[in-house]
Amino acid sequence: MADNNDEGSSKGNAFPLRNPNVTLNERNFAAFTHRSAAAHPWHDLEIGPEAPAVFNCVVEISKGGKVKYELDKNSGLIKVDRVLYSSIVYPHNYGFIPRTICEDSDPIDVLVLMQEPVLTGSFLRARAIGLMPMIDQGEKDDKIIAVCADDPEFRHYRELNELPPHRLAEIRRFFEDYKKNENKKVDVEAFLPAQAAIAAIKDSMDLYAAYIKAGLQR
Repeated sequence: MADNNDEGSSKGNAFPLRNPNVTLNERNFAAFTHRSAAAHPWHDLEIGPEAPAVFNCVVEISKGGKVKYELDKNSGLIKVDRVLYSSIVYPHNYGFIPRTICEDSDPIDVLVLMQEPVLTGSFLRARAIGLMPMIDQGEKDDKIIAVCADDPEFRHYRELNELPPHRLAEIRRFFEDYKKNENKKVDVEAFLPAQAAIAAIKDSMDLYAAYIKAGLQR
Protein backbone atom coordinates (compact mmCIF):
# COMPACT_ATOMS: atom_id res chain seq x y z
CA MET A 1 0.00 0.00 0.00
CA ALA A 2 1.15 3.55 -0.59
CA ASP A 3 2.58 5.55 2.31
CA ASN A 4 0.51 8.67 2.77
CA ASN A 5 3.65 10.52 3.86
CA ASP A 6 5.39 9.92 0.52
CA GLU A 7 5.71 12.98 -1.66
CA GLY A 8 5.08 12.53 -5.38
CA SER A 9 7.51 13.98 -7.83
CA SER A 10 6.88 14.68 -11.49
CA LYS A 11 10.60 15.17 -12.23
CA GLY A 12 11.34 13.71 -15.63
CA ASN A 13 7.73 12.67 -16.20
CA ALA A 14 7.78 13.09 -19.98
CA PHE A 15 5.66 10.04 -20.79
CA PRO A 16 1.99 10.95 -21.47
CA LEU A 17 -0.38 9.43 -18.90
CA ARG A 18 -4.14 9.02 -19.21
CA ASN A 19 -4.49 10.55 -15.76
CA PRO A 20 -2.52 13.85 -15.69
CA ASN A 21 -2.97 14.10 -11.91
CA VAL A 22 -0.71 11.08 -11.28
CA THR A 23 2.87 12.00 -10.40
CA LEU A 24 5.89 9.74 -10.13
CA ASN A 25 6.86 8.81 -6.58
CA GLU A 26 10.56 9.48 -5.94
CA ARG A 27 10.93 6.41 -3.70
CA ASN A 28 9.93 4.04 -6.50
CA PHE A 29 12.99 4.77 -8.63
CA ALA A 30 15.17 2.61 -6.37
CA ALA A 31 13.19 -0.48 -7.37
CA PHE A 32 13.74 0.34 -11.05
CA THR A 33 17.46 1.21 -11.04
CA HIS A 34 19.19 -0.65 -8.16
CA ARG A 35 18.52 -4.31 -8.71
CA SER A 36 20.47 -7.23 -7.32
CA ALA A 37 18.54 -10.08 -8.99
CA ALA A 38 19.88 -11.64 -12.19
CA ALA A 39 16.32 -11.82 -13.53
CA HIS A 40 13.62 -9.79 -11.84
CA PRO A 41 10.02 -11.04 -12.37
CA TRP A 42 8.60 -7.52 -12.20
CA HIS A 43 11.01 -5.89 -14.63
CA ASP A 44 12.56 -8.62 -16.79
CA LEU A 45 9.51 -10.74 -17.62
CA GLU A 46 7.68 -9.32 -20.63
CA ILE A 47 4.01 -8.54 -20.19
CA GLY A 48 3.21 -10.24 -23.51
CA PRO A 49 2.35 -9.15 -27.06
CA GLU A 50 -1.44 -9.23 -26.52
CA ALA A 51 -1.45 -6.99 -23.44
CA PRO A 52 -3.47 -5.41 -21.94
CA ALA A 53 -6.22 -7.92 -22.83
CA VAL A 54 -4.05 -11.05 -22.50
CA PHE A 55 -0.92 -10.84 -20.39
CA ASN A 56 1.68 -12.74 -18.40
CA CYS A 57 0.98 -13.08 -14.68
CA VAL A 58 3.46 -14.07 -11.97
CA VAL A 59 1.78 -16.25 -9.33
CA GLU A 60 2.59 -15.28 -5.75
CA ILE A 61 -0.08 -17.32 -3.92
CA SER A 62 -1.46 -20.69 -5.02
CA LYS A 63 -5.14 -21.48 -5.04
CA GLY A 64 -6.02 -22.97 -1.63
CA GLY A 65 -3.07 -21.32 0.12
CA LYS A 66 -3.19 -19.54 3.46
CA VAL A 67 0.33 -18.05 3.35
CA LYS A 68 0.43 -14.48 2.02
CA TYR A 69 3.45 -14.44 -0.27
CA GLU A 70 4.42 -11.26 -2.06
CA LEU A 71 7.14 -9.91 -4.32
CA ASP A 72 10.18 -8.38 -2.60
CA LYS A 73 10.69 -5.50 -5.00
CA ASN A 74 14.38 -5.01 -4.29
CA SER A 75 15.60 -8.61 -4.64
CA GLY A 76 12.98 -9.96 -7.04
CA LEU A 77 12.37 -12.92 -4.73
CA ILE A 78 8.99 -14.02 -3.38
CA LYS A 79 8.87 -13.49 0.39
CA VAL A 80 6.48 -14.60 3.13
CA ASP A 81 4.52 -11.55 4.27
CA ARG A 82 2.30 -13.32 6.80
CA VAL A 83 -0.03 -16.24 7.39
CA LEU A 84 -3.69 -15.25 7.10
CA TYR A 85 -5.32 -14.64 10.49
CA SER A 86 -8.61 -16.22 9.38
CA SER A 87 -9.52 -19.85 8.68
CA ILE A 88 -9.96 -19.13 4.97
CA VAL A 89 -7.77 -19.75 1.92
CA TYR A 90 -7.21 -17.98 -1.38
CA PRO A 91 -10.03 -19.10 -3.72
CA HIS A 92 -7.87 -18.85 -6.86
CA ASN A 93 -4.27 -18.29 -7.90
CA TYR A 94 -3.19 -14.72 -7.09
CA GLY A 95 -0.29 -12.65 -8.32
CA PHE A 96 0.77 -9.59 -10.30
CA ILE A 97 1.27 -8.40 -13.86
CA PRO A 98 4.91 -7.62 -14.76
CA ARG A 99 5.94 -4.23 -16.10
CA THR A 100 2.99 -2.48 -14.49
CA ILE A 101 2.76 -0.18 -11.49
CA CYS A 102 -0.21 1.37 -9.69
CA GLU A 103 -0.63 4.46 -7.56
CA ASP A 104 0.05 2.32 -4.46
CA SER A 105 3.60 1.74 -5.85
CA ASP A 106 2.99 -1.98 -6.50
CA PRO A 107 2.43 -3.88 -9.75
CA ILE A 108 -1.24 -4.42 -10.47
CA ASP A 109 -2.82 -7.41 -8.68
CA VAL A 110 -4.62 -10.20 -10.49
CA LEU A 111 -6.76 -13.16 -9.39
CA VAL A 112 -6.58 -15.95 -11.99
CA LEU A 113 -9.39 -18.50 -12.25
CA MET A 114 -8.32 -21.95 -13.45
CA GLN A 115 -8.64 -25.62 -12.58
CA GLU A 116 -5.44 -26.20 -10.62
CA PRO A 117 -3.15 -24.51 -8.07
CA VAL A 118 0.05 -23.13 -9.59
CA LEU A 119 3.42 -23.08 -7.86
CA THR A 120 4.52 -19.78 -6.33
CA GLY A 121 6.96 -18.00 -8.65
CA SER A 122 5.53 -19.54 -11.84
CA PHE A 123 4.08 -17.39 -14.59
CA LEU A 124 1.18 -18.03 -16.91
CA ARG A 125 -0.89 -16.33 -19.59
CA ALA A 126 -4.13 -14.80 -18.37
CA ARG A 127 -7.09 -12.99 -19.94
CA ALA A 128 -8.78 -10.09 -18.16
CA ILE A 129 -12.54 -10.62 -17.72
CA GLY A 130 -13.34 -7.99 -15.09
CA LEU A 131 -12.25 -5.58 -12.41
CA MET A 132 -13.00 -5.75 -8.68
CA PRO A 133 -12.74 -2.22 -7.25
CA MET A 134 -11.54 -2.49 -3.65
CA ILE A 135 -10.71 -0.11 -0.82
CA ASP A 136 -8.20 -1.55 1.66
CA GLN A 137 -7.96 0.51 4.86
CA GLY A 138 -9.07 3.62 3.03
CA GLU A 139 -6.76 3.18 0.04
CA LYS A 140 -7.57 2.07 -3.51
CA ASP A 141 -6.41 -1.50 -4.15
CA ASP A 142 -8.28 -2.77 -7.22
CA LYS A 143 -7.92 -6.37 -8.42
CA ILE A 144 -8.01 -7.67 -11.97
CA ILE A 145 -10.17 -10.79 -12.33
CA ALA A 146 -8.79 -13.06 -15.05
CA VAL A 147 -8.88 -16.59 -16.40
CA CYS A 148 -5.95 -18.73 -17.46
CA ALA A 149 -5.67 -18.36 -21.23
CA ASP A 150 -4.31 -21.91 -21.55
CA ASP A 151 -6.83 -23.76 -19.37
CA PRO A 152 -9.44 -25.47 -21.58
CA GLU A 153 -12.12 -25.18 -18.88
CA PHE A 154 -11.75 -21.42 -18.37
CA ARG A 155 -10.16 -19.91 -21.47
CA HIS A 156 -13.49 -19.31 -23.26
CA TYR A 157 -14.70 -16.79 -20.65
CA ARG A 158 -14.61 -13.16 -21.79
CA GLU A 159 -16.75 -11.37 -19.17
CA LEU A 160 -17.43 -11.71 -15.45
CA ASN A 161 -21.16 -12.09 -16.00
CA GLU A 162 -20.48 -15.38 -17.79
CA LEU A 163 -19.32 -16.91 -14.50
CA PRO A 164 -21.72 -18.56 -12.05
CA PRO A 165 -22.98 -15.87 -9.61
CA HIS A 166 -21.83 -17.95 -6.65
CA ARG A 167 -18.24 -17.86 -7.93
CA LEU A 168 -18.26 -14.06 -7.76
CA ALA A 169 -19.91 -14.15 -4.35
CA GLU A 170 -17.08 -16.36 -3.05
CA ILE A 171 -14.43 -13.98 -4.40
CA ARG A 172 -16.16 -10.96 -2.87
CA ARG A 173 -16.58 -12.67 0.51
CA PHE A 174 -12.93 -13.75 0.63
CA PHE A 175 -11.60 -10.23 0.18
CA GLU A 176 -14.17 -8.72 2.52
CA ASP A 177 -13.25 -11.18 5.29
CA TYR A 178 -9.56 -12.08 4.92
CA LYS A 179 -8.31 -9.20 7.07
CA LYS A 180 -11.13 -9.01 9.61
CA ASN A 181 -9.17 -10.79 12.35
CA GLU A 182 -6.41 -8.20 11.86
CA ASN A 183 -8.98 -5.47 12.59
CA LYS A 184 -8.47 -4.10 9.08
CA LYS A 185 -11.39 -2.89 6.98
CA VAL A 186 -11.76 -3.89 3.34
CA ASP A 187 -14.64 -2.70 1.13
CA VAL A 188 -15.41 -4.42 -2.17
CA GLU A 189 -17.42 -2.37 -4.63
CA ALA A 190 -19.52 -3.55 -7.59
CA PHE A 191 -17.61 -5.66 -10.10
CA LEU A 192 -16.85 -4.01 -13.44
CA PRO A 193 -16.64 -5.57 -16.92
CA ALA A 194 -13.58 -6.62 -18.92
CA GLN A 195 -13.30 -3.21 -20.60
CA ALA A 196 -12.65 -1.56 -17.22
CA ALA A 197 -10.02 -4.16 -16.35
CA ILE A 198 -8.23 -3.67 -19.68
CA ALA A 199 -8.24 0.11 -19.17
CA ALA A 200 -6.79 -0.29 -15.66
CA ILE A 201 -4.01 -2.55 -16.96
CA LYS A 202 -3.22 -0.08 -19.76
CA ASP A 203 -2.98 2.76 -17.23
CA SER A 204 -0.59 0.71 -15.08
CA MET A 205 1.53 -0.11 -18.15
CA ASP A 206 1.71 3.58 -19.07
CA LEU A 207 2.74 4.55 -15.53
CA TYR A 208 5.44 1.87 -15.52
CA ALA A 209 6.75 3.16 -18.86
CA ALA A 210 6.81 6.69 -17.43
CA TYR A 211 9.04 5.51 -14.56
CA ILE A 212 11.39 3.77 -16.99
CA LYS A 213 11.66 6.81 -19.25
CA ALA A 214 12.09 9.24 -16.37
CA GLY A 215 14.72 6.98 -14.82
CA LEU A 216 16.75 6.99 -18.04
CA GLN A 217 16.60 10.80 -18.14
CA ARG A 218 17.86 11.27 -14.58
